[in-house]
Amino acid sequence: GTEWDSWLYSTLPNIDVSGKNVAVFGVGDQASYSEYYCDAAGELYDLFEAAGCKMMGFTSTDGYEHDSSKAERDGKFVGLMCDEDNQDDMSDDRAKAWVE
Repeated sequence: GTEWDSWLYSTLPNIDVSGKNVAVFGVGDQASYSEYYCDAAGELYDLFEAAGCKMMGFTSTDGYEHDSSKAERDGKFVGLMCDEDNQDDMSDDRAKAWVE
């Protein structure tokens, strides 16, 4: 594991964030990592949801070209996912739409 894993799985579960509004975002390369595009965002979502947070900010998977992702729930992403390697020209519009 990494220091980040230690924080996620040891520290976060012991922080009282119940009832807080949380939105997740991720950055990944859907061409090179198509089978696990933005998986870490899905892990964050799961942990914050388990901690009692109100999860917000789901986005459409339309326009993405990946095979699978832990960041997908019922055909939507759990938050804003950006691919600065392959679709950097779409990130600004995606971010603007996400915060509206």
